[in-house]
This record gives sequence, structure tokens and C-alpha cells, in this order.
Amino acid sequence: MRNAALMDLIDQLRYFTPLDVIAVIYLIAAWMVLGYIIETPPKSRISTSVLVAQYRRGWMVQMTTRKPRIFDATILSTLREGTSFLASACLIAIGGGMAAISNAERLSDVASELALDTPRVIWEVKILLALFFVTNAFLRFIWSNRLFGYCGVVMASTSNDEADPQALPRARKAGELNITAARAFNAGLRGIYFALGALGWLFGPGGLLVATTLTIVILLRREFWSSSRQILMREDA
Repeated sequence: MRNAALMDLIDQLRYFTPLDVIAVIYLIAAWMVLGYIIETPPKSRISTSVLVAQYRRGWMVQMTTRKPRIFDATILSTLREGTSFLASACLIAIGGGMAAISNAERLSDVASELALDTPRVIWEVKILLALFFVTNAFLRFIWSNRLFGYCGVVMASTSNDEADPQALPRARKAGELNITAARAFNAGLRGIYFALGALGWLFGPGGLLVATTLTIVILLRREFWSSSRQILMREDA
């Protein structure tokens, strides 16, 4: 019985072509390589994320002399709320994706009406690919939220007294935690971008290739050629 089911699954997977495999590899490779390039860019072309990281370090140093620290607490709270909101949105998307998989027969019926001989398992695999990126983004947002919490604890333990020998080291420690949290948050955002790109597979391997390329272009532009990056690169007067 199990052998028959396995053979049936293998038979259904024959609908995936070599171009499908190439498109999926292209998507996953782009996700991994682009993340590395953004987080560790060449010195000749620093990404927006790395530029903002420098301001995060400066923020924590300035925080040591700010009295009271209501502004700093408000900003950190806003950052945590952003991670919580996106994590909740990812959970909803995961639930919707699982519901779509359980009703994949409807997609098969639509495909049949369009004279597309595509079995249910093909639709399930395509939706699962998008869910993979959404799930990764969810985990990243959760971790980012926790790291921002760690950052808040270290900030609270930092003295306002400039003469305190532990004040500046703890401020720098808070800055690094803040940057690490932001890095996880940015990775979660990239996961959402690539999840949307993965949905292009519903239109075939060509759709996935086009959607992945478009995702790469959008992310590269926002990190390396955006107007916000140009503003950050300006020298302070």
C-alpha cells in the first residue's frame, strides 16, 4: 500500500521539469547570496543596512547622557512593536497557506478548467515553497523581538553618569545587540520579499524566474541605489 502511494507520488512529480528545478535553485541561491552581500557588503559599496548600523551605535552612545530616556525607550518600543506586528502577519500567512494546501483540489479544478493537467501535489509543493520563506521570516521576527528586549535591558542597566567606567562599554554592548536585532529583522523582511517571489511559481517556472529576478532588483536597489542611502552617505555639516 505504501509502495503504491510512493510510486504514485513519484509519478506525479514527473510534472516538474528541469526548468522548474533550475528556477527553485535560482530562488534559494539568490536568497542566500543576497543576504550575505547585504550584511557583508564590499567597502566600496556599503549597503543601507550597514550604514544604519553605524547610527545605531551612535544612538546608544548618545543615550548615556540623555535625561530622561523617554525618547530612547519609545523608539525601542516602536521597533519591538514592528517585529511583533510582522510576526503576527506571518502567522496569519502561514495559516492561510496551510488552508490553501488543504483545499488544493480547488486549484486543481481551476487548472483542469484551463486545460492544465496538473495534479494536486504540484500545487501543494509550490505553496510549501512560499511557506518556507514565510516561516523563516516568522522565526527571524521572533528572534529580533527578543534581541530588542535584551537591548532594552542593557540600556536600563547603563548609567547616566559619564564618569561611570561601565557606562560607555555597556552602551556599546547595547548598540551591538541593537544591530544584531536589526539584522534579524532585515532578514525577516527579505524572507517576505522572497515568499512573494516564490508565488510566481504558480504561473510556472518562467513566472518563478521572472519573480525572483524582480525581487533581486528591488532589494539591490533599496540597499545600494536608493535615495535613502544617498542621504545617509552625506557628510554631516
